[in-house]
Amino acid sequence: MTKKLSNFTRESRKVNRGINKTQRRARNIAKRMIQRKSFSRFIRILGPGVVTGAADDDPSGIATYSQAGAVYGYGFLWAFPFMYPMLLAVQESCSRIGAVTGKGLAAVIKAHYSKKLLYMSVALVVLANTVNIGADLGAMAATTQLFVDVPFAVLAILYAIIVILLVVFVNYKKYVKILKWLALTLLAYPVTALLVGQDWGEVFRNTFNATPHINADTIYLLVGIIGTTVSPYLFFWDTSEVVEEEISKHRLVGNNDPKISKRFLRGVRMDNFVGMSLATVTAWFIVIACAAVLFKNGITEINTAADAAKALEPLVKGFPDAGLIAKLIFSIGIIGVGLLAVPVLAGSSSYAISETFGWKEGLYRKFKKAFGFYIVIIAATLVGLLINFMGIDPIQALVFTAVFNGIASVPLLWMLARVGSNSDIMGQYKNKMLSNLFVRITAVVMTVAVFVLFYFMIFK
Repeated sequence: MTKKLSNFTRESRKVNRGINKTQRRARNIAKRMIQRKSFSRFIRILGPGVVTGAADDDPSGIATYSQAGAVYGYGFLWAFPFMYPMLLAVQESCSRIGAVTGKGLAAVIKAHYSKKLLYMSVALVVLANTVNIGADLGAMAATTQLFVDVPFAVLAILYAIIVILLVVFVNYKKYVKILKWLALTLLAYPVTALLVGQDWGEVFRNTFNATPHINADTIYLLVGIIGTTVSPYLFFWDTSEVVEEEISKHRLVGNNDPKISKRFLRGVRMDNFVGMSLATVTAWFIVIACAAVLFKNGITEINTAADAAKALEPLVKGFPDAGLIAKLIFSIGIIGVGLLAVPVLAGSSSYAISETFGWKEGLYRKFKKAFGFYIVIIAATLVGLLINFMGIDPIQALVFTAVFNGIASVPLLWMLARVGSNSDIMGQYKNKMLSNLFVRITAVVMTVAVFVLFYFMIFK
């Protein structure tokens, strides 16, 4: 009898161990499923904000940041933590306007403000975008020439055609996925900065210890840095793309008000946070990489983003072929982000023009259903392409674009502050006090910087 009980006890323990093991396995599987589901939900949230953030570091921006690093070393690193909350507030306000109104920025201005303000805003953004497109296509072509012996004109035209075909013929949902994947090319710049090696103590001292030197050259470059970071084309693109997301997810049908909730707005805010953080950190790394290699070796003549990539190769020391790898990685970033940024620039112009004239617009529509919208995208890309064949100096085009963006952003920032805090437009979802404060601070900073720039240009 005792033996039978002992056997029964052993068998019971085995069964219990088996049950416990099965329960642990089930808990681990459930935990992994929850983690995957959470990650999947996070990835689905990412969209317009991430694409907008990646487009912020377009080849024109890369050239401007490269110049800052090459000419002034780590001297401009303080600008990025200074600009970050402003960029975050401005783009979050744009996303919120699109989400709450279900309209693009030009449509909101048209409905609630004067036509003069509307036409001025659209003219400024279209002019800046067109020059920017030309500069970006030129930078991509010049960078590709570092690796293949193909004429510049052929490469520039090829990239323009690729962009047009992607925008016109690829389904919206697939196209957004392509843009998200292209955003990963921004990782090229942190990798480059780490590859060339840094004095991180000096880097962080210069990042969090602002010691600006005020003169005509530094103000010009500072306005360019802020202008290429807080860019007007992003205002129009981000607002309209949030609306596109609402339509694709059936939150906006016809002329009805969007179906929004606090949870949905949290998702929009998270998307914006990730995108703007990515943009700021990437720009910071570009300056670091160029400061560590170009500035320290006396290379201060950077005419294009391609020049920065080319200059890295003979100067990077370390394991064999480190310089070639650094040049390759830096170049991949220029081309990848360029393929993302050019359609964003052209699309931003098209949203602004289409909303102004009441045309049907949206990447979710077929070409035949939004003929005018797509024609503007094609025309903006081709006109930008032509700039490369007009004999304009590339560095003048690149930095002028950044500075012009800074000047153009001034009236648009004041307008954003008004729209975002207007309860008649935004209702209960108008900007919170802190967000509204930083949008207005951005407007003040940009206004002062532009006036100081004008002062130096006229009197110095």
